[in-house]
Amino acid sequence: MSTTSGYDNSFLPIDVPVPYPTDGRSVIELPYVHFTVLLDPARRLAAATGVNIDGAKLLDLERADDWYLDPRVPVSEQAGPELYARNDLDRGHLVRRRDPVWGERAVAQAANDATFVFTNAAPQAAPFNQGQNLWVGLEDHVLNYARAYEQKISVFTGPVLAADDVVYRDIQIPRMFWKIAAWTTLDQVGTPVLRTAGFVLDQGPSLDDIDLSLRAGNPPPLGPFLTYQVPVAEIGSLTGLDVEILADADQLEPVPAALPAARWKLIESATDITL
Repeated sequence: MSTTSGYDNSFLPIDVPVPYPTDGRSVIELPYVHFTVLLDPARRLAAATGVNIDGAKLLDLERADDWYLDPRVPVSEQAGPELYARNDLDRGHLVRRRDPVWGERAVAQAANDATFVFTNAAPQAAPFNQGQNLWVGLEDHVLNYARAYEQKISVFTGPVLAADDVVYRDIQIPRMFWKIAAWTTLDQVGTPVLRTAGFVLDQGPSLDDIDLSLRAGNPPPLGPFLTYQVPVAEIGSLTGLDVEILADADQLEPVPAALPAARWKLIESATDITL
């Protein structure tokens, strides 16, 4: 386990912190290599994660798949291997494995290994259908942009921890996941300007009409996956997290309040993304 200070608020020219809960929830701040997890011990899952990506220093390292529990946290406060055993639930990375893998090789390797901590995992359905492929494609889009333009980007990700999420093996399974990308550009006089874009992955449509109490020990059915670009401010409303700084820099064109359904923009290809 690295003793790194984790996510760096001042990584971009404009300070951007990891979004913290505004609803009184207690979270445990867990720094890793180039990223930080805010663990909700009551839900045993992350409330939010933040990672710094340096596109000029990215390295390609092999995947390890050696998942482990964080010894700094009681086992009873993190969702461990028992949640994912003998079922079709994936240990879905919140901070993606490739994102913090940059810098000196030893540091990059430590970051690679650190992403396999269970506090950085959330349960997701195993089949990679269209919607989830688009989610992965979105992550690739962000990483490739950082690499191509040697750009620094900070990315925040987490599950939407809703009160009515269904319970499986004593863990409530999130229906939705969110992601916010933050970067800077220069204005006409060379002053850095913060830019952001927010996204939501919805894996819950098939849950609505199913009595999960009849499924005994089986995991809840998840899917189809739908990916949306959404106003960053609405991610704050969904999650109870402080996204004010990020919302003020949102690149998605505002939609009148009279047209609420149009605020969520369905992403069907990379060309649908507004950055």
